[in-house]
Amino acid sequence: MRMDTSILLTVLGTIGGVEGLIQLLKWWYSRKATARQVNAAALSAEIENIRKYIDWLEKRLGERDAKIDALYLELRAEQNAKLETLHTLHEAELKLKEAEIKKCHKHGCADRIPPSDY
Repeated sequence: MRMDTSILLTVLGTIGGVEGLIQLLKWWYSRKATARQVNAAALSAEIENIRKYIDWLEKRLGERDAKIDALYLELRAEQNAKLETLHTLHEAELKLKEAEIKKCHKHGCADRIPPSDY
């Protein structure tokens, strides 16, 4: 088949002439590289989103660690207060027992019952 030159020129003019043909060829040969660049940009954006999410989680974890540390300090303070109260009560109990032992059951206490060493 022999193509008429006017038809060929019309087709070339319709698709943009020689420049259109050159652009079509450039697109055809660079389509895989362009796809790779688009995929790389999308992957980079995903990685950046993941990095931001990890940073947010680390910040939140740090805040929770600080809160837990504060709660542990409060717990230790309460435990120390209770131990101090228990120690005071034990001292009072010992003094009471000592007072019971040293109590005089007679009037005058010259000859104590029970006898005392002081």
